[in-house]
Amino acid sequence: MHKLVILIESSVDPISIERNWAEFLHLVEAMPNLRREATSRLDSHLFGSVSYQLMHELLFDTAEDARSAMASDAGRGAGRLLQTMTGGRLVLFLADHKEDDLDNIRKYRQGNTPLRSSSTP
Repeated sequence: MHKLVILIESSVDPISIERNWAEFLHLVEAMPNLRREATSRLDSHLFGSVSYQLMHELLFDTAEDARSAMASDAGRGAGRLLQTMTGGRLVLFLADHKEDDLDNIRKYRQGNTPLRSSSTP
């Protein structure tokens, strides 16, 4: 899978985001080949020079699907609205996304031993 990630800086007015968020989601959800999306409101800035208040992730089967979705009418509209909402204070990137659940990871762990022995502090 490929993920289009949007990070919105903490300096963006949250009222601007709230006022436009439903319309933004409507446009995003009309993008072709979108498989899944997730929104995270960030509650702690632990490290780094820029802090973010919101992360939105759009998942596609391939990077080409993501690029084609961004080039669609809905994708371009969502991009324009995102720029209006944030004044350009955001980060946007594509990532090759892999995930696994812990039960599967444990099943294939070498030697099938615990990560830490009970005697380890």
